[in-house]
Amino acid sequence: MSAIPLTARGAERLQAELHRLKTIERPAVINAIAEARAQGDLSENAEYDAARERQGFIEGRISELEGTLSNAHIIDPSALEADGRAVFGATVEIADLDSGDRLSYQIVGDVEADIKSNLISVSSPVARALIGKSEGDVVEVKAPSGVREYEVLGVRYI
Repeated sequence: MSAIPLTARGAERLQAELHRLKTIERPAVINAIAEARAQGDLSENAEYDAARERQGFIEGRISELEGTLSNAHIIDPSALEADGRAVFGATVEIADLDSGDRLSYQIVGDVEADIKSNLISVSSPVARALIGKSEGDVVEVKAPSGVREYEVLGVRYI
């Protein structure tokens, strides 16, 4: 498996989720299975089936997180010599040239991308267009709705 790029904050969030799953969720589902077993006949026990299904989800997620973290390559954007260019981990403020809307995105790894938190994947069309650009540059992004133009207003390394 190849290296998975992550920001330090993204790696911390994944570690916290893994810790929660192992220390809280896993023991809770084990207790739920034990309680359902104590009720007797398992063939028609909906609580048992639900608990087993939940256990499968938790174990799968734990395995996925452990694999991701074991192959993680933590990148600190402030340690990179980017000279004001947008790079992995940078927060880029842009303006839509058509609407004038101002947006701010941090370019992160695929695993930690969350558009609601303004974290966009490095492999997304917007991030690919922004990589290597500096303040004042204009980029074109091919979106499903057509080509969009954005001006880079600023680049920060957090």
